[in-house]
Amino acid sequence: MSKEDDKGNTGGWKEFFWNPRTHEVMGRTASSWGLILLFYLVFYTFLAGMFALTMYVMLLTLNDYQPTWQDRLAIPGMMIRPKGQALEIIYNIDQTESWDTYVQKLNSFLGPYNDSLQALNNDVCPPDQFYVQEDSGEVRNNPKRSCQFNRTMLGECSGLGATSAERTFGYENGQPCVFIKLNRVIGMLPGKSQSPYVTCGAKKEDSDSIGEIAYFPTNGSFNLMYYPYYGSRSQVNYSQPLVAVKFLNITYNMDVNVECKINSDTITELSERDKFAGRVSFRLRINKND
Repeated sequence: MSKEDDKGNTGGWKEFFWNPRTHEVMGRTASSWGLILLFYLVFYTFLAGMFALTMYVMLLTLNDYQPTWQDRLAIPGMMIRPKGQALEIIYNIDQTESWDTYVQKLNSFLGPYNDSLQALNNDVCPPDQFYVQEDSGEVRNNPKRSCQFNRTMLGECSGLGATSAERTFGYENGQPCVFIKLNRVIGMLPGKSQSPYVTCGAKKEDSDSIGEIAYFPTNGSFNLMYYPYYGSRSQVNYSQPLVAVKFLNITYNMDVNVECKINSDTITELSERDKFAGRVSFRLRINKND
């Protein structure tokens, strides 16, 4: 290619970016560019306005204190504490470091349930009946009060006993306490005339290894007075009720697959699709050196 051809090509590119004869920039005059910029400015301003209007209308439908839309869960989920990896609680009685972590987690978990804090923040409620606190029309009855769930109600599983075994929730002597809680569902009434209660048992293959079980509070029940739940913004000091399950003489050095489930006069059948709806399964293994 000759130098003249190179100059011609270079000149063509220069004229594309700026043509001094027609005063065009990249093939358009200043007025043409101005009209294009004006069009996109109006177009995107309109889109932004539509988006802002849509968000404003949507926010008007939201409730600050409870979800506008929520699943009508017939059966709430369940979970355990302490919660190890993959819902497993495994330790060796003779190795303090293997169970001390569980004890520390439970002490931290139960801290808000100390009787002194409960007396300061929550009410003493009449048992076996729902603690309903309705709003008066548009006037909200907030903040709503909550019923006391005292740590001492957990008896031998409170971690407040006089013996070392009680203070370690039974992990020290091979009688561990596992705590069961129901997931919070706003407005749920889990029962009619009877408080829902927890029962635990081993899977069929481990039925001979689980031994005797004790429940705290008595009968392993979630008293009706802790329901309905109104949400964290309405019930700031709400204390979720717990059930402690104490395994008294489980077989050592064996895996025991445990299933705990909720029982209530409003729950007729557990779902096979959701393994955590109204029940929870976990593996418990307590090792002991010979």
